[in-house]
Amino acid sequence: MKFAHIADSHLGAWRQPELQELNTESFKQAIKICIEEKVDFILFAGDLFDSAFPSIEILKETFAEFKKLKDAGIKSYVIAGSHDYSVSGKTFLDVLEKAGFCKICEYEENEEEAILKPLKHETFHIYGYPGKKSGLEVPSLKKIKIQEPYENNFRILMLHTTISEIKEMENLPIEKVSLDEVPPADYYALGHIHIKFQEEYKGKPVIYGGPTYPNNFKELKDLMYGYFYIVDVEGYTKITKKEIKLKDPIYFEIKLDDAINGTQKILLELQKQDLKDKIILLKVHGTLKQGKQSDINYKEIQEYIEKQGAYSFLKNTSKLETAKTDIQIELQTKEKEKIEELLIKKYEIENPSKLNHLILPLMESLNKDKQEGETATTFEKRILGEMNKVLGVEL
Repeated sequence: MKFAHIADSHLGAWRQPELQELNTESFKQAIKICIEEKVDFILFAGDLFDSAFPSIEILKETFAEFKKLKDAGIKSYVIAGSHDYSVSGKTFLDVLEKAGFCKICEYEENEEEAILKPLKHETFHIYGYPGKKSGLEVPSLKKIKIQEPYENNFRILMLHTTISEIKEMENLPIEKVSLDEVPPADYYALGHIHIKFQEEYKGKPVIYGGPTYPNNFKELKDLMYGYFYIVDVEGYTKITKKEIKLKDPIYFEIKLDDAINGTQKILLELQKQDLKDKIILLKVHGTLKQGKQSDINYKEIQEYIEKQGAYSFLKNTSKLETAKTDIQIELQTKEKEKIEELLIKKYEIENPSKLNHLILPLMESLNKDKQEGETATTFEKRILGEMNKVLGVEL
């Protein structure tokens, strides 16, 4: 028997149209490979869609791919993930199933236990439980049971969750379940965590099957491409990772302390590589001792990248900050009345301007109360008059 394990396609996820298209094309490529490899069935381990209610265009593309699988005689077995799961229990996965394109794993649950029911594909029994928002599936996973004789079938357990056996997740404050707490399986088909994880648990494969395309800046940097797995079971289990390479990302990391010359420094780095048809990932970080972030001309940078024929451009400036000034604001009880003056001084240092001397007088002119018996119109005229005096404007 040969099957594919696909997870975390997140169809419809990217805001950038060209990357959303690339995400969809990567999924199509995975389906194409599955058909060419003549797999018997495919496991979709959650987050097929990025939302429980994807756009019509995404649905049309997805349904067309599932039709190709059906026409090729390839079965599809599905669980919902934390993104395409709906509290109401109704999602477009149900529409796919209703159309005869897939089977959703079934279970019955009460306060004491969750009983997983098998989807039978010859001697292969497929069990699954959906992922939910914020790890809410974990308490249920710790009480799942399977009422089937284990010896008579090849058992696949499909989950969309975080397992505690992932070393990178050990110290993170998120809900996790241990494989010791779930029923044993011959193959653990997992989704949810977007890392390259292919391990064994008591001699059985444990694999996170995706994503079929990276879902953000960091994933494009770390993973570069999407992937999925094809599994051959012939007395032993052979696992083949299938990488989907459509467009190459190039990562630039530039440290700046001078924003005034920052644009030129970034352009000089970009000029060192061929950008044509590439996804450009630009990370700018550091502490600016000269200039402000607004002094970096990202429009000029983007125009250069586009002229070089790049496919897409993403930037990350979350770690770029301005150096702290010498003025420290301490809120001593006796100095609270000085807070406005201190803030303004700090602002003037960080944002020099010949108009800064007007800030305090304008604030004082605006800090007037409406007098008893004064009409709104008269009050407005009085405030405007005060401001005109500060600005030296005559009406």
